[in-house]
Amino acid sequence: MKRWLLLLSLLILLACGGSAPPATGAAVLRIGWAGSPDALHPGTAVLSQAYTLFNLVYDSMFRLELDGSFTPVLARRWQASEEGRTWTFALRPGFVFRDGQPLTARDVAFSYNFYRDHPEFPLLSTYTRVLEQVNAPDDSTVVIRLREPVPDIQNQLVFLYVLPEHVWGAHAQDSRFTDEAMIGSGPFSLVEYQPNQFVRLKANRLHPLNPPQVDEVIFQTFANQDALVQALRTGQVDLITEMPNTAVAALRQAVDVQLAIGPPQPPETTNLLINQLAPEHCPPGSTCSGHPALRDRRVRQALALAVDKKKLIEVVLLGMGTPGLTLIPEGLGRWYNSTLQDYPFDPARGRNLLDQAGYRDSDGDGVRELPDHSRPLEFRFNWPSDSPVAPRTAQLLAAMWKEIGVTTQLQSVDANALTAACCPGFDYDLILWAWDSDPDPSLLLGAMHSGRIPAGTNETGYANPEYDALYQQQAAELDPERRHQLVWELQRLVLQDLVYIVPFYAHRAQACRTDRFTGWPANPAVVALEHPTILTLVRPRR
Repeated sequence: MKRWLLLLSLLILLACGGSAPPATGAAVLRIGWAGSPDALHPGTAVLSQAYTLFNLVYDSMFRLELDGSFTPVLARRWQASEEGRTWTFALRPGFVFRDGQPLTARDVAFSYNFYRDHPEFPLLSTYTRVLEQVNAPDDSTVVIRLREPVPDIQNQLVFLYVLPEHVWGAHAQDSRFTDEAMIGSGPFSLVEYQPNQFVRLKANRLHPLNPPQVDEVIFQTFANQDALVQALRTGQVDLITEMPNTAVAALRQAVDVQLAIGPPQPPETTNLLINQLAPEHCPPGSTCSGHPALRDRRVRQALALAVDKKKLIEVVLLGMGTPGLTLIPEGLGRWYNSTLQDYPFDPARGRNLLDQAGYRDSDGDGVRELPDHSRPLEFRFNWPSDSPVAPRTAQLLAAMWKEIGVTTQLQSVDANALTAACCPGFDYDLILWAWDSDPDPSLLLGAMHSGRIPAGTNETGYANPEYDALYQQQAAELDPERRHQLVWELQRLVLQDLVYIVPFYAHRAQACRTDRFTGWPANPAVVALEHPTILTLVRPRR
């Protein structure tokens, strides 16, 4: 999913609304964030804040760990049929919903069928498209019949939160119903929720796997990231989930404050879309106005050779990032092809490449033209207007490309309007964009399959039969090592073809106080201090 965070410029030290009163004498962990859940319904919610709550309040068959692996939660053991289409899960006993009712296989089957039967759910329904039938032959067994074998059953189930059938069953056909009490079986339960103000959770000390060490967790909404930093410094909160990079240096010197900096969870990629759609692939009704030079791989390679990624990271991210390669980010762990060699920063080589391809500056104005001199190498360069990093990134890229005889027209555009122009309008040349990644690489790899062009989920118009065949092969490959090889080969192919230019993988900064709570990870490989495994391990200092 694409995700851009809107940063406000006003410094407001107080939260947007009231603060939740903690229980007397309780160990209350306060977390500050700049957003608020958009819904308490797992099927209709979109924002990351909502999914943070779902991961704490509900249980799933598996839990996604920070290293990208999966830990069984409800699942005690499981096995697949020989053809890979039928999966049988034996459930772990002891899970109880907040209202005292036991969680059984009937609740699991109901929840999976509920998400599947509501294709209008924007996110969770996508994980159920492969589910043909889900049954509960007894209270501890779930049988899932797939439409086709998949290599990543854990990825299909990890975000399918189990709801109590005795609460949701009567409303299964009503997608507007919401259980405002959020009755789940997870390590925390909802106590109080004030939209755009706070969410208050109580620990479930009887959770069979992950009983929390604190009594309560309160997520407090603040107006902007500067206010979050001030709240941390004054001890108003114990953890902030986001912060501006400019605050890192000062917080390094703050007393009783611990920083965590690294790849975010979910992994994120900042990428430059290059409209390379061939005219014959233009979807009906689309504009398809991309500059013809961008269909030439040599031009795309010259652009890549002129990008100083080190400078971008230093200036835009203040050093908090690593050079990008392909859409698959480093945060995806073993799926990331760490053996790839990036295009070096070599503008002279880029200029020579354009000279040899016939793109010369025939009129001496500093801008090259097409080989037939019919059009200059002048590209429209857009970005979403709510992106905090795109304007400076675009300015720097434009200056770098000017050095090789390429000019740009820079313009920010409303995110919704830009999406319409991009996908499937193909009414653009270059767009600075971003992707959040699934734990499985198929989502991002699918963005380069030619079959996705008509729907616009292939944003660049890239069409390569070899890539399409390899993608379909990895999507059906059940052998983990063979699939791993295919995923790495796909990344090699798209880097060779320069489907995207990926300037960097931005790192995330979070900070926590250490004077009231302990157990924070010292050097997490992936930064998500609000992750369930961390919030259930943090404990009060005595």
